[in-house]
Amino acid sequence: MDADPPPKVEFIPKELARVRALARLLDEAVTVPGTNFRVGLDAALGLIPVIGDVAGGLIGGYILLTAARLGVPRVVLARMLLHVAADSALGVVPLAGDVLDAAWRRNSKNARLLESHILDPRGTTRGSWLTVAGLAVVLLAVVTTTIAVGVWLAGRLTRLLG
Repeated sequence: MDADPPPKVEFIPKELARVRALARLLDEAVTVPGTNFRVGLDAALGLIPVIGDVAGGLIGGYILLTAARLGVPRVVLARMLLHVAADSALGVVPLAGDVLDAAWRRNSKNARLLESHILDPRGTTRGSWLTVAGLAVVLLAVVTTTIAVGVWLAGRLTRLLG
């Protein structure tokens, strides 16, 4: 199956304007009274257990779909998806997850990544490879440490019981 041809440049500013507007609505629509902190619809939706996080993720998925339609490389899309995954993982924790969800602003991060890719495709791709590779190393370290601690604890437990 052939890939779609790259989008015409004159359409990109319109798409970027839509993505920026959606990111602003989801992440920074209103200022919390008495502070300079801004929150959006995503944080408000996150207060509704499970359904709110799912709804916010689906609405924010428009940014990923737009990026894919504009021909953003898979590694940049993977980085954008990591923002969504991290936000979803944080959003599961009651109360603390809601606060972290409001501070993470995944939609704004993804909108900036899309804009960066349009302005500097090579730089954004290189940075995304570094981010994804770094995450892979951290994940490998966490899994390896978890297995090592589990084996050590099993050995200690066996000696204690045996």
